[in-house]
Amino acid sequence: MLKKRDLQEVPVLFELMSHPEVFPYVRHKANTTDEFYFLTKKTMEAEEQGELISRTIVDEYQQPIGTINLFDIENNHGFLATWIGQPYFGMGYNRAAKEQFFDELFFDYEIETIFMKVRKTNIRSTKAVLKLPYVALGNTIYPEVYQKVNQVEEIYDIFAISKEHYLSYQQFVTMEANADGEVG
Repeated sequence: MLKKRDLQEVPVLFELMSHPEVFPYVRHKANTTDEFYFLTKKTMEAEEQGELISRTIVDEYQQPIGTINLFDIENNHGFLATWIGQPYFGMGYNRAAKEQFFDELFFDYEIETIFMKVRKTNIRSTKAVLKLPYVALGNTIYPEVYQKVNQVEEIYDIFAISKEHYLSYQQFVTMEANADGEVG
């Protein structure tokens, strides 16, 4: 479902990113394939420097369908940015990719909180975030983060996933699965 970024995926990802239902919501936009090659190379270098964590989302045939990234990592906190190509909307890839990425972030990188900044006008992303049972609206819980991303005007809502809430939810799901499998 996730793999490390590489330059071979650029043409496919550029095509998917260019779709009008995707492009406005991509954090690092590119207008040409060459520009996207450059951005991908810079992303890979930034990961080597420990500045961010970036993965390619792939489908069951290992074809690239989007990206998931943790940017602005500071004090074991970072900002999530995800996009999936339009042909793959509504197929469950978003949540599955997020959960695999969260496992990696919380267990391998010791991230404590993942923030998601979502434009108040982006209904699709807001609905996707609200489907995650371990997410909290962070506007009032993290007022300093909310103010930081809305310096000029209130454009974004902030959602937060803490390691504690995520692990509690995973533990609950495991207990439910074990309870469902019991023979009485």
